[in-house]
Parts: sequence; C-alpha cells; structure tokens
Amino acid sequence: MLVVQKIIANKEAYVKALAKRNFDAASVLDKVIALDEDRRATQTKLDNILADSNKFSKEIGMLFKNGEQQKANLLKEKTAVLKESSKELSTKLSDLQNELTEILYTIPNIPDDSVPNGQSDEDNEEIYKEGEIPKLEEGSLPHWELAKKYDIIDFELGVKITGAGFPVFKGKGARLQRALISYFLDKNTAAGYKEFQVPHLVNEASGYGTGQLPDKEGQMYHVTGDDLYLIPTAEVPVTNMFRDELLMESELPICCTGYTPCFRREAGSYGAHVRGLNRLHQFDKVEIVRIEKSENSYQALDGMVEHIKEILRELKLPYRILRLCGGDIGFTAALTFDFEVFSTAQDRWLEISSVSNFESYQANRLKLRYKDANGKNQLAHTLNGSSLALPRVLAGILENYQTPKGIKIPEVLVPYCGFEWID
Repeated sequence: MLVVQKIIANKEAYVKALAKRNFDAASVLDKVIALDEDRRATQTKLDNILADSNKFSKEIGMLFKNGEQQKANLLKEKTAVLKESSKELSTKLSDLQNELTEILYTIPNIPDDSVPNGQSDEDNEEIYKEGEIPKLEEGSLPHWELAKKYDIIDFELGVKITGAGFPVFKGKGARLQRALISYFLDKNTAAGYKEFQVPHLVNEASGYGTGQLPDKEGQMYHVTGDDLYLIPTAEVPVTNMFRDELLMESELPICCTGYTPCFRREAGSYGAHVRGLNRLHQFDKVEIVRIEKSENSYQALDGMVEHIKEILRELKLPYRILRLCGGDIGFTAALTFDFEVFSTAQDRWLEISSVSNFESYQANRLKLRYKDANGKNQLAHTLNGSSLALPRVLAGILENYQTPKGIKIPEVLVPYCGFEWID
C-alpha cells in the first residue's frame, strides 16, 4: 500500500510511473489527497473538541469544589454538547479512514525506474541466459507422456480424487519431489535463510497484509465456514509472521525459507501449454523471504537472483532471466525477475521462479517497521522469491534428462533420491 504523504509529495511522478502498468492514476490519487485533507481537518476538529472537553471537566470540578454550582452546571451542558460533537466527528473520522484505506488497496505499487514499458509478457526483457539446451533423440516425449510411461505421476487419478490440476505422484516420482524439496531447503539454509514450517491456511488480515486480498481474491480457495484462505504461496504466512512488528535495526536483515504446498484457483485455458505439470491448482514450492532496510533491498534482490542461478547451475538446466515489464509485473511488486527453464520436449520456456522487491508496499499494509540508529521508526522493505517451484523444475528435469535408457537424475539430487535413474 502506498504511503499517503509520499503520494502528496510525488503525485505527478506517481501518475507517470503507474502509466507503465496501464493504470490511470490521476483521478484516484486526487481522491486520496482530498480524503486525506478531509481526514486531517476532521482530526484537528476532534482534537480541539477533546481538548476543550478535558479543560471544562477540570473547571467543573473546581467550580463544584468552590460551591459555584450554577456555573458548573452551565459548563456541564457545554461539555455534553462537545461530547455529542466528538462522537459525530469520531464516526466521520473512522469512515474517512476506512474509505481512504479501501482506495489505497486498489492502487498498485510504483514500478522501479528499471521496469520496461510493455503491455504483456511478450514485452518482458530478457537480461540473462545460461546453459546449453540438450539435443534430444528422435521420439523424445513431453513430461506428461514420460510420467505415464514410467508410472511416476498419475494425472487421471488426481482427477478421480479431486479434479483437474491435482496430480498424484507415485514411487520414484514422489521420491524425486521429496528430494527436490530437501535440496532446495538445504541450499537456502546454507545461504543463511532460517527454515520455518508455517500454516497452509491464513486469515483475511494475512491476505490483505501481503496484497493477495483484495487483488487476487477470486484466485484463492476460500474456506467459507471459518473465513480462512488456502495459501497461494509460502510468502503469505512467512511474511505475515512480522505483521504489526517493530524491529530493531540490528535485527535486519531477516532471511526466511519454508516449504509449503500452494493452492490456486486460477482458471486455466486448454492446450499443450497448460498440460501436465505446466499449470496446477495444487503444487509444491520452496520460498525465500527477506526483511531489509530500504537502502539494502536492491542489493538483497541481486543476491537472491544469484542464489537461484547457483541452484539452476547445479541442476544443469538451461535457463534465462526476464525483467518483467509494466504490463506484466505483479500488483504489489516494484521490480520482478522471472526465471524460466527451457523444456526441450515442448520447445518452450517454463517459468519456475519469480523474485521480487516490494519495497515498502507490503510493509505499509503489514505495519512492519524498524527503529533506525536515530531512534526513528521506518517502514521495512520486503522481498520474496521461489527457490524453487517444483512442477516445472520437475518437468524440465524429466524432459531434458530423458535418454533411450530412461531418465537420468541430476547428479546433485542423487544423494537425496537414493537412485540415479528412472527406468
């Protein structure tokens, strides 16, 4: 959520920056500024009335003590009028604050200056590419056919149990999933991230805190009886551990990692590009989250990018990095880098990670602050990234490592799997 004082100070710059997102901000920001002026004026009136009321209350006590009952009763009548006015102003102030907050929730984050212009994912900027794309032999298969051939993932059984987008992993497929989770967590903890196991359901306040609500309400599974939401990513519960916290500067940075299943209702289209593991309603992901001082957050973002690069190098998967354009960047992010693995059998790139800096946008929603060296409270910066999302990493491994003999397991995963081949 944007800070009102910064909107007032930077309105024209914000309008220009938000145009990158194809978001017409001028009238919305004008309304924010007008509401804030009304809110501040109402607060001043209320403060003055409360001050007068307190002053009269003290005078009434003295008048009664001195036997001046008539004067005291006149002041009591004035105090009663002031109390009624203060109630009305308190109600108005609350309504104005609620209206202001609701409008702020509809305004996306200000994109970083480095975010390129663009309307869609076709306009994202490729900034890095690494790894040799393997040449597969004739008759090579996409991962959904490999899954069936080697009996390691059963998509039809998932449909029977739940519905489309909920696969069942079997035998060596399940063990490979578990190996990837353990490997990712070990890499993250070795890099200084503290591991957490967090709830898979969150309350409404947590959804608002990290920006999934109200923006992505229709994409989240809602447990209506308890008013809880199944998490779309570990980012939500992990970041919300720090909601309403005032940290000390010496505690930063805070680096967290956690594995969770993720649940997304997002409606999928049909075709090969969403077949198999390409798009699921339930999938596994290991997440990294950082809480940083504002001046360190972009250096931290670069460090997260390098960390994920190292993982993909060890897996020996060809990948590229995209800087997302204004039309494709997420609602809450200031800058996002997407990692994509090349799927040789499908002849296409598959997104396997997003790494984002939210600057103070989430922290303002979360009321996540730290006390700096001068004793002043500052909004923290939050960052998160997939490290990594399993389905498309697994798809890339199955397709790129397939041979006539079977599927060779990447060397770095063999100690975690306990086997070298799926055959």
